Amino acid sequence: MKHLAAYLLLGIGGNTSPSAADVKAVLESVGIEADDERLDKLISELKGKDISELISEGSSKLASVPSGGAGGAAAGGAAAATAGGDAAPAAEEAKEEEKEESDDDMGFGLFD
Repeated sequence: MKHLAAYLLLGIGGNTSPSAADVKAVLESVGIEADDERLDKLISELKGKDISELISEGSSKLASVPSGGAGGAAAGGAAAATAGGDAAPAAEEAKEEEKEESDDDMGFGLFD
C-alpha cells in the first residue's frame, strides 16, 4: 500500500508516469524503505495506464459488491419492541454488566 500511495501522490503531483526511482525517493523522504520486488511489480502493472481511469473502474467494481450489516440492528430493535415491559430490566442488566467490565482495568489506568 505504501508503494501505491507514493505512486498516486506522484500522479497527483503531475508525474503521469512515475518510475521506481521516483517512488523510492518519495518513500525515503519520510523514512520508509522501499521493497524493490513489490515496487517493480507495481510499476510493471501500472505502466502505460491512466490512474484516474483505474480509480473509476475500481470504484464501479466496488459499487457492485454487496455490503450487508444493517439487518442485525433492525432485528434487534424489533425484538426489543415486541418484548414490551421486559426490555427495560434487560437494558438495566446490560448497563450493570458494562459497568462491571469497565471497572476491570488490571490495576492501571490509561494515563498512569
